Amino acid sequence: MKRVVVSFAVLMSAFAAQAQVTVKDAWVRATVAQQKATGAFMQLQSAQDAKLISAQSPVAGVVEVHEMAMDGGVMKMRAVPSLALPAGKAVDLKPGGYHVMLMDLKGQVKDGDTVPVTLVVEGQDGKRQNIEIKASARMAAAPAMKHGDGKMHKH
Repeated sequence: MKRVVVSFAVLMSAFAAQAQVTVKDAWVRATVAQQKATGAFMQLQSAQDAKLISAQSPVAGVVEVHEMAMDGGVMKMRAVPSLALPAGKAVDLKPGGYHVMLMDLKGQVKDGDTVPVTLVVEGQDGKRQNIEIKASARMAAAPAMKHGDGKMHKH
């Protein structure tokens, strides 16, 4: 994967301005060599009711909108046909919840890379628009772990 040095930026196409969908804090989890999938995370907010219906990226062969949810006491991940973007409400795409899944990766996504992702949003009128974003790749923070002393530690 070509390494591009660009500060984190979210770019919206002129068409996307019509729906007034904003994207904040877009990032992609960096991968290790030979890893074939990763997630993209961000916060979406639409001025009008809309829904995220798909996504694509040149770094992946398959891109889907996914959710993680408990099913019979087991955490499962599955593709969803769309994700509602209620007017005026922030919708978080985050680890352990809704996210954009990048599969069949064409190469390693390294910490610091810039990953282009195109989100496809559909308004209530059925009109679709593309929102072009540039997400920064970064290593996920290690979760806090509990040791025998009962104190929380970061690793």
